[in-house]
Formats: sequence, structure tokens, C-alpha cells
Amino acid sequence: MSAAVQHNVLGSELVPCSYAPLTGYFRDGCCNTDDSDTGAHVICARVTAAFLAFSKLRGNDLSTRRPEHRFAGLQPGDRWCLCAARWKEAHEAGCAPHVVLESTHISALEFILLEDLQRHAWPQRNAAN
Repeated sequence: MSAAVQHNVLGSELVPCSYAPLTGYFRDGCCNTDDSDTGAHVICARVTAAFLAFSKLRGNDLSTRRPEHRFAGLQPGDRWCLCAARWKEAHEAGCAPHVVLESTHISALEFILLEDLQRHAWPQRNAAN
């Protein structure tokens, strides 16, 4: 991976997505990418039970523990760098998880409209607390 600063969909420096669980194509906690990341693991999402079930049905079981890959399995609420195509597919199916915009790589915009990401932003910017 290049040592150059990578940017998020807001145009600022990419912020880490998660260290626990350790995520990212490079397992560096960030949704960094380069040409070797053919799956474009660039969307920092806060996964939900609905999304995990959807992903499992689509052939990508993210909730089952895989000790041989040092993967504990995801739980609802975990942050994870998702493939842009899978997030878009979940969005079209009505079960896209929330997105952490500051931690979502700018290359996600090659696949998904910024407006769609913003509608799923975590934390909800318009939500009352």
C-alpha cells in the first residue's frame, strides 16, 4: 500500500474504522485500499443483525467465528470495512448498515452515490438524542 495519505468520502483524511475487531483489507484498522484490493473493502459500516443475515445468504458469512483466519466473527454494532458492491447490494435490498463517513474511503464514490451514503450515516446527523 502506498504511504500517501488516503481520503474519505468527505474529502478529509481517512479516519480509522475499527481496531476491535481489527478491520480493513490490510488489517490496519482503516478502510485503506490499493489496486490489489479487488473487492474494494472501502465502506466503514456499523453492521446490523439484518445486514449480517443478508450477507450470509449472499455467501459471505461475517458472523461465524473462523479461528483459522484469526476472525472472531462480527456482532451487531461492530464496525467493519465492507466491500462496496456488497453494501450497494444490501442498500438495494433495503438492509444496508449505517456508514461511518469519516472512515469510508473516497473510492467508494466510484460505486455508490454520496447521497446514499449520507442517508445511512452513523451517527445520524439529524437524529434527536
